[in-house]
Amino acid sequence: MNQINWGILGCGDVTEVKSGPAFKKVPNSTTEAVMRRDAEKAKDYANRHQISKWYASAEELISDENINAIYIATPPAFHKDYAIEALKAGKNVYIEKPVTLTVAECEEIIATEKLYQKKVTVAHYRRALPLFIKIKELIDEQAIGDIRIIDLKLYQKPGSTQIAQTAENWRINPALSGGGLFYDLAPHQLDILVHIFGTPNYINGFSKNQSQQNAVADITSGQLIFNKDIVFNGLWCFNSHPDNELEKCEMIGSKGKIVFSFFGHDLDLTINSETEHFSFKNTQHIQQNMIEKTVNYFLGKGENPCSLEDALLSLKIMENFGRDNTLVI
Repeated sequence: MNQINWGILGCGDVTEVKSGPAFKKVPNSTTEAVMRRDAEKAKDYANRHQISKWYASAEELISDENINAIYIATPPAFHKDYAIEALKAGKNVYIEKPVTLTVAECEEIIATEKLYQKKVTVAHYRRALPLFIKIKELIDEQAIGDIRIIDLKLYQKPGSTQIAQTAENWRINPALSGGGLFYDLAPHQLDILVHIFGTPNYINGFSKNQSQQNAVADITSGQLIFNKDIVFNGLWCFNSHPDNELEKCEMIGSKGKIVFSFFGHDLDLTINSETEHFSFKNTQHIQQNMIEKTVNYFLGKGENPCSLEDALLSLKIMENFGRDNTLVI
């Protein structure tokens, strides 16, 4: 194998700019075909993106002999079955986040990956963005000393533009998304935390549906303790008043702090009361760096940039935080 020929399952909005075009722009990679259950939309996508083949059936795309890797960009409810089907067909898999609806589903894919000896990468693409590479470097070199506290706040108004908009709004359908808007945005944040700080020793959290506007929780609170007793506190609110919208993370150490937004481009590094500002620019297609690393991994030229085991860890945290499990005293 010297080139990855991709088949894209679910060529919806997320693939228009963020990911789809990048598969044809990284070295040794091209898009062979796309699939969407709506045949006219699949055909339109293929025509607009200069892709020669399109399908309205996932089974047909997966069985295409010219395809050796599958990108799964459907809502999470379909991830497990499509991933297992692709692995059984001898294809490597690049799968969107959250990797599955549940921990148990992810473990099923892991077992299948091992059984069929194929490769799976999860699209936690922020790992490959310059901002988070810099943050990891600062933490690893102890630029702010020993980390004491990580404080994360995300407050969004209902219908916020921070959340990707789709016609059917599947993100607030728990049968398709797994757990509402928290399940859409928190994977980006929690994956970076476990990528930098490793497996937490303590996990506890809960979710509530305060507004009762949808069938999913709209506020989530969670606590983690990482090695060296690093304490994390997170609060996600999706029913905030517009005046109170906020998205900020502070990593506080014994010598200073790092302040940044998971969905922004900047960070402030403060050491001994002196602050230095950094600003970073992403590629046009925000997943391109991650896709290039995935292609290299599939070709045997690099390590897995985000394994299923990596994704399983952040999913376990989400599953704990997503429960309505507050203690009654």
